[in-house]
Amino acid sequence: MNDSSPVFLIDDDKDLLKATKQTLELAGFAVSAFAAASDALAALTPGFAGIVVSDIRMPQMDGQQLFAHIKERDADLPVILVTGHGDIPMAVQAIQDGAYDFIAKPFATDRLVQSVRRAAEKRRLVLENRSLRLAAEQAQGDLPLIGQTPAMERLRHTLRQIADTDVDVLVTGETGSGKEVVASLLHRWSRRAKGNFVALNCGALPETVIESELFGHEPGAFTGAQKKRIGRIEYASSGTLFLDEIESMPPAIQVQLLRVLEMREVTPLGTNEVRPIDLRVVAAAKVDLGDPGQRGDFREDLYYRLNVVTLSIPPLRDRRDDIPLLFGYFAERAASRFKREAPAVSTTVRRHLQQHDWPGNVRELAHFAERFVLGLESTTAKPGDVPAADAALPLPARIERYEAELIRETLSQNNGDVRRTIEALGIPRKTFYDKLQRHGIVRGEFAGFDGDDRRNS
Repeated sequence: MNDSSPVFLIDDDKDLLKATKQTLELAGFAVSAFAAASDALAALTPGFAGIVVSDIRMPQMDGQQLFAHIKERDADLPVILVTGHGDIPMAVQAIQDGAYDFIAKPFATDRLVQSVRRAAEKRRLVLENRSLRLAAEQAQGDLPLIGQTPAMERLRHTLRQIADTDVDVLVTGETGSGKEVVASLLHRWSRRAKGNFVALNCGALPETVIESELFGHEPGAFTGAQKKRIGRIEYASSGTLFLDEIESMPPAIQVQLLRVLEMREVTPLGTNEVRPIDLRVVAAAKVDLGDPGQRGDFREDLYYRLNVVTLSIPPLRDRRDDIPLLFGYFAERAASRFKREAPAVSTTVRRHLQQHDWPGNVRELAHFAERFVLGLESTTAKPGDVPAADAALPLPARIERYEAELIRETLSQNNGDVRRTIEALGIPRKTFYDKLQRHGIVRGEFAGFDGDDRRNS
């Protein structure tokens, strides 16, 4: 991982403060050093993205008092306490109160660096989960096109500009990218919002049915037409008609639709009556209708008639920075729907979110989030699940990293219960403790750990 996380370092011993600062900076951390706890507390901003490392024995405000103030502000901010031998009972009490770790003096620099690195990773996960929840809360009730990438910001800006202009719109994008969401927003942000939003998937209906669905019919217009039916076009009058997968529309129907768009009138089957309509048409296609090779038998004149404004929705793989926000929204929505709490996003799930190509785009991501909330998506790393950054490591190093992550995931899944964790891993107790020590895993960071694991035996 990138260890450029910020660290607040506090110690009244200026020589030790300077030496420890250099140690952490050599490890890649961005260190802010303070000789007084009160100065560090004053500089601590809400949502601080890093961690705090503090000596315990200091004049005026000591490390324990500093930790108490930090806990009031943000209980999830990791605090590592550095102690002399006589302060260990005090440090143990702080751990029970929620401090991340304590390190007794004199300490090996590797011990400090590893603890800070793990704490920084935990802090990053906490803040990421907070941002996911915040995005979900902000999205509730209006389902905007969630995303902060430039492409999505431009798309939202364009939608706002054209929503009330009444021009027909062609929306292009891959399956599941959100074309109907775009059409719905065009309707809701326009003066037509009080009218009907009528959607029809042209690829889902046979030619014998789509004509009646679009244009309507009178009784007796064809065999089986016993009652009058208002077509989708007429029903959308004063509102918006959304035609999805319009590239699948049969050629004969394309001719009739072209006349509707040019004349703004419709003639139902079985009558010569011409009925005026007032509607906006939003058409969506999975292919580039401007490319003759992809257009197939779709009429060129109908394409140009629809192509007053074209909006292109980028696939999810081209806007990966938006994936966590979208996932957060869908996970929170699923949690509300299934009446259960959304679990924390593990390192493995986060890696999958960023590395998967999402061929099904937003729809696939939404389904993944639902399975995640239901516990149907494994959050345990698999042997073949190798991050790109690890691919260049020697095999033994990759195995070590995988083993450490698997132990952490299993501890987390079992709420820190050692007995259940050992059973799930299928290893002896001594081997388990040896691996904890080798990988530098601090059991205190897992929920349910009470400091006496042998009670779980």
